[in-house]
Amino acid sequence: MPLRLGTTAAGLVTGYAADTLFGDPRRGHPVALFGSAAARLERLLWADSKPRGAVYAGLCSFGAVGLGVALQTATRRSPFARFSVTAVCTWVVLGGRGLAAEGAEMARLLERGEVPSARARLSHLCARDATALDSAELTRAATESIAENTSDAVVAPLFWGAVAGLPGLLGYRALNTLDAMVGYRSPRYRRFGWAAARADDVANLVPSRAGALLTALCAPLAGGRAREAWRIWRRDGGRHPSPNAGQVEAAFAGALDIRLGGTNSYGGEVESRARLGDGRDPEPVDLRRAVRLSRWVGAASAAVAAVAASAAAGAAR
Repeated sequence: MPLRLGTTAAGLVTGYAADTLFGDPRRGHPVALFGSAAARLERLLWADSKPRGAVYAGLCSFGAVGLGVALQTATRRSPFARFSVTAVCTWVVLGGRGLAAEGAEMARLLERGEVPSARARLSHLCARDATALDSAELTRAATESIAENTSDAVVAPLFWGAVAGLPGLLGYRALNTLDAMVGYRSPRYRRFGWAAARADDVANLVPSRAGALLTALCAPLAGGRAREAWRIWRRDGGRHPSPNAGQVEAAFAGALDIRLGGTNSYGGEVESRARLGDGRDPEPVDLRRAVRLSRWVGAASAAVAAVAASAAAGAAR
């Protein structure tokens, strides 16, 4: 029997297409509004305390999940309403087009030798201290961010949308946003942000590995090597300090025959990370290849999420 595309699956695919075509909403982005509300709550609750941080993370994330449950309940009797709400929510939580645009702009600046502009632009991709980074280090930082955020901003939201519908979409984006806000090992957030960072790690355990697998499968479509992506992922994926970021970064390094990892600075905290891959250091042309690979991985993720959501809907009937 052929697999029918259910309302949730159709909404995920439509939302992915909207992000691919239009990118983030221009005004009143819901994720930005959530971030503003979370920042206000942080000012009320902050203390150098893991329990206070856990309460903060719980209030923010469960609020987003609760909104998803309310929307799912409200649309349970209207397939068109469920499709429409799922499509809109998918569109606003994904970040594939914006990620690709930032990667392409970084590549353009680096190709022209505009290092000061590239240093300023890097903050759009990651929180790394770019003050003293040269062209090579800026290229590596941007390439690593493209790889990691392919999982965080595309693969993982689609995964949770397929697995848990609207609560999964909104709950995951809330956790990931909180991790970006308070999940740093800085003096202010080392304890307060601990719960948000660990919850985000758990939420990304499966999506990051699915993203690495899809990277290997899609590598030839971006001029890369599938076998090397698989080999480097399996060998180097666990060498990263994060249980998840290294999975996709290692797969990208193998696929593109480059080497990632090294010394990074975040808010005055210096980290020395293991090298991922056996190739040369990335150049701006490799950053462009990483953007193409990211787009293919995103498309493959949307297809897999649609099939999974349709299969789950069929099993529930």
